[in-house]
Amino acid sequence: MTEVREPAIDAVPIDAVLSALADPVRLTFVRALDAAGDWTCGSDVLGNTGIAIGKSTLSHHIKVLREAGLIRTRVDGIRRLVTLRYDEVEQRFPGLLAMLRERGPASP
Repeated sequence: MTEVREPAIDAVPIDAVLSALADPVRLTFVRALDAAGDWTCGSDVLGNTGIAIGKSTLSHHIKVLREAGLIRTRVDGIRRLVTLRYDEVEQRFPGLLAMLRERGPASP
């Protein structure tokens, strides 16, 4: 598998982050990922949220979140591990992700 690259956090504009988080499914995914820690592609991180989406749609949402600098995908053998770039995002946009935690679940 090839390496998956995300943008340098210093190059990420706030409008890209806010645009990515404006979608209720992506917002719910970020909150679920924050609660779960690492997520392995193929597992059901959205299972407890009541959201059911197809693999290709989930792949699209992951791509948008990665391009917005919010998540990192690490290749580990045949697995892909997705993690929230919490510390980096917090450094670039202080308080943003903490505010998402406080708000509660999104309504899709």
